Amino acid sequence: MSDNTLNSASPVIFEELATQDGHLIGVATLNAPKALNALSLEMIEAMYPQFLAWQDNEQIKAVWLQGAGDKAFCAGGDIVQLYNSMVEHPGGPNPYAEKFFTDEYRLDHLIHTYSKPFILWGNGIVMGGGLGLMAGARHRVVTESARIAMPEITIGLYPDVGGSYFLNRMPGRTGLFLGLTGANINAADALFVGLGDRFVTHDRREATFDALKAADWSVDAETVVNQILRQQESQSLESLPASPVREHFDLIQQLTDADDVATLVAQITEVKTGDKWLSRAASTLAAGSPTAMHLIVRQLQATRQMSLAEVFRCELNLSVQAACKGEFAEGIRALLIDKDREPKWHSSDVAEVEAEWLDSFFEPLWPEGQHPLNDL
Repeated sequence: MSDNTLNSASPVIFEELATQDGHLIGVATLNAPKALNALSLEMIEAMYPQFLAWQDNEQIKAVWLQGAGDKAFCAGGDIVQLYNSMVEHPGGPNPYAEKFFTDEYRLDHLIHTYSKPFILWGNGIVMGGGLGLMAGARHRVVTESARIAMPEITIGLYPDVGGSYFLNRMPGRTGLFLGLTGANINAADALFVGLGDRFVTHDRREATFDALKAADWSVDAETVVNQILRQQESQSLESLPASPVREHFDLIQQLTDADDVATLVAQITEVKTGDKWLSRAASTLAAGSPTAMHLIVRQLQATRQMSLAEVFRCELNLSVQAACKGEFAEGIRALLIDKDREPKWHSSDVAEVEAEWLDSFFEPLWPEGQHPLNDL
């Protein structure tokens, strides 16, 4: 793929592939494979204007987003930089966190509302900020190695990047379960819960590119992409794994049926099962931030009927508040900085988290009419 490389030195490599009928396909590659393509502010600032330019360029018929290497599309946001900003600005305000989340959510919203076919190649690890990029794409391809999760519970945060929107739209209460437990899901799970559209094995990526370049783009572009991905999927389906989420759907419904957060957490963490996937999910929740447990439940309830733009505005307020409160910083410290895996959470028990503390996360940061994402 080197028909027209725009800037190979960038944290994101942009290319324009020529089709046989004289059109172009825009290809963006997150270019930090050693860091599992962790999403940095530099990547976000590179992609947003390029995607806008491609959207306005009539020669560009479709956009493709992928990660460099074979291990990950994107393992999440570059939270070490965020952590440093929280250490520098304890209690806030935190200009870096505000800019990072504002720009990230604006990019995610653009992908959700993109006017051309937007194909995302979801291979390997897709977590956190990576899932924010993937969730909004029109054509989300998941491969046999896809490992997808929103594990923010482990760092004292909640599933952001539109998670308040897409978790609420999953079957039953699977979104609540996945948000609380940070459980890893595979390609079949992604298709079941609505985070994936096509299953194509990773070894068919080049064949997919070749088909896109050879296509007749004089007809409807969405139809062209659908037909090509359908053909590639038909040759891949024998490799599709089983879906733990589908298998455990009824049990997940039972475990998440509760009147308060403490009962909800207890039902999940105390489940008696020999199933490794369920046991791992319960263990992750048990070790997570009690504050985050409340934030996740409250945020999903608050945003249930919100539009996409309203969700991103709500998330920006909550995320910037979280960057000022200390819980988020402590979660990152224990997992990624000191790596002692012994976070000193604000409360050690989910039943002891104070209402006033939780309310403070939801206090508006900007006067009415001055929200940074008001224009979405």
